[in-house]
Amino acid sequence: MTQTLLIELLTEELPPKALNNLGNHFAAAVAEGLKKAQLIQGNVQYTAYASPRRLAVQVSNVKAVQDDQHVVKKGPAVANAMKDGAPTKALEGFARSCGADIGSLKIVHDGKQDVYAHEFTQAGKPLSELLEDIINQAVKKLPIPKVMRWGSSTHTFVRPVHGLVILHGANVVPASILGLQSGNSTLGHRFLSDGLITIENADSYAEQMREQGKVIASFAERKNAVQTALNQHAGRLNATVAADEALLDEVAALVEWPVVLEAGFEAHFLEVPQECLILTMQQNQKYFPLLDANGKLMNRFLLVSNLEAADPSHIIHGNERVLRARLSDAEFFYKQDQKNTLESRLPKLANVVYHNKIGSQAERIERLQSIAAHIAAALGADRAQAERAARLAKADLVTEMVGEFPELQGTMGKYYARLDGENAAIADAIEQHYRPRFAGDALPESPVATAVALADKLETLVGIWGIGLIPTGDKDPYALRRAALGILRMLMQHGLDVNDLIQTAFASFPQGLLNDKTPAEVADFMQARLAVLLQNDYPQDIVAAVLAKRPGRLNDLAARLDAVAAFKTLPEAAALAAANKRVQNLLKKADAELGAVNEALLQQDEERALYAAAQAMQPKIEAALARQDFQTALSELAAVKPQVDAFFDGVMVMADDAAVKQNRLNLLNQLSQQMNAVADIALLGE
Repeated sequence: MTQTLLIELLTEELPPKALNNLGNHFAAAVAEGLKKAQLIQGNVQYTAYASPRRLAVQVSNVKAVQDDQHVVKKGPAVANAMKDGAPTKALEGFARSCGADIGSLKIVHDGKQDVYAHEFTQAGKPLSELLEDIINQAVKKLPIPKVMRWGSSTHTFVRPVHGLVILHGANVVPASILGLQSGNSTLGHRFLSDGLITIENADSYAEQMREQGKVIASFAERKNAVQTALNQHAGRLNATVAADEALLDEVAALVEWPVVLEAGFEAHFLEVPQECLILTMQQNQKYFPLLDANGKLMNRFLLVSNLEAADPSHIIHGNERVLRARLSDAEFFYKQDQKNTLESRLPKLANVVYHNKIGSQAERIERLQSIAAHIAAALGADRAQAERAARLAKADLVTEMVGEFPELQGTMGKYYARLDGENAAIADAIEQHYRPRFAGDALPESPVATAVALADKLETLVGIWGIGLIPTGDKDPYALRRAALGILRMLMQHGLDVNDLIQTAFASFPQGLLNDKTPAEVADFMQARLAVLLQNDYPQDIVAAVLAKRPGRLNDLAARLDAVAAFKTLPEAAALAAANKRVQNLLKKADAELGAVNEALLQQDEERALYAAAQAMQPKIEAALARQDFQTALSELAAVKPQVDAFFDGVMVMADDAAVKQNRLNLLNQLSQQMNAVADIALLGE
């Protein structure tokens, strides 16, 4: 007979940011253990529960007893088990350990050799004998970075555990976990429920916790309830909720019975940049700011209480009072910061260490200015604006607001630059030069902002790499991989040469400060990161073929990749790729200086035909490349397949006559340049 199995660990308040992950891991590990023990009939079906004070799992179709097991216990090899017609001690010992006679042993093949084996039927064990170990193993597997002990117990867990429920159907399964004996009673909401709750059976758990315990045990259900209530309140105010998934997850992990309430704050706080107010509401108080139809912050907000009260006014006023103090701090910082311009703050950056081997932020600004100016000129942007934006880009690091909220660096620089009367393009570039901050983040919008953003990331990448702090394994403390990907994403939109930019950044540092190999090593690193970035959208061989050309400018990269992908579908592609590989091998072996083809030295019809085809193809390829029509440039190659095949079938490249051999190598070199004008097609299919 199968029934639902319920396991609940009743704890003290669990860490909210890890709660959902803990619940999912615990449930999955228990289900996996039951499946391995052959205690689940059919497919594994389970439900994970996680609330601030409990981790639980419900598993369907769990057997009370394992099925009987057919066991084959393997022993010594047949070849070594008998000596002079008598069993060896190894065979005798094996038979004795099995409680069997040697004559009853069977001979089976274990994949390598014949061995003696004892076959028997093992009676299935009851759930009660197996479950304790399954749960203990699941607890050990939980991703808990730091455990704690409580009372006089020697057991450890992420938080003290005070209750254990294990039910198979309506029956308690006896077990001892973390020093607790299993039962069928638990506690509900800390304030809204009254006394112990006796769980009637494993299937009634969620309903009883909701009705008797005032606990929505499912994390997903609780999060959905919060989201729905927030949207309903916001809808009544013609507003939208400013919240990300992380805040929703954290709030859902802080409450067991969510009640959404509406509150407000004084309108004069709206004079502070809304990013500051939103951040302090979300980060410090876990409140949900409201935005009007124009995306402007309203002086109303939503909070999620863990209490249900007939008159919630005292909860609302208490939260408003706490928020008012927070917003007053932000308002004070904002007013204080306005007493000094960004320009006047620059000397303080001399005391802000960037890295002890590279210097201060003030020294870094000098480098950013020169790099940004070079990039702005290449982009056709205003060089003076790029220099000015780079000069002021880090000034907000020494403001009161950024000191309190480091996440606002760049954002506050934009606001203070506007208040200082700086050009709008400069103010926007100060904010946007941190972009992209993460995968999928927006790129800088203007050429000036792009110039400063590229300068910032290039200076970091080249400088940190140059002093030997290279990413290793999963360790990348200076986020050089992220910087490289950000640079690459920007360069794929702008026609700048990545090697030129790396060299420019390297030249901005004092001579001898960085390793001389830095530009070449950073270029290789960027190439590797580019391959990783592109392989999300293109097959590996197509990426390898295009990147083998070491493209410096990346704005036409997508067009090249698409063209190679289209070429690969042509019926001639595989043969031309193989021919190209053969050509490259011949040219490598020749180790000769290659030049123009001498028509007078073409002796055979096959080489004359190939030369004529190559000559006819050359202007077509050049014209296609000039207009960046890479697909046409590659498709032209299909027309010369017959001549390429005939050449390799009928012509001996390495002729005895040195002049003829050299001329044929020159012809192959011309063909190779045409074949590889867009990508190294020899790599297709590998």
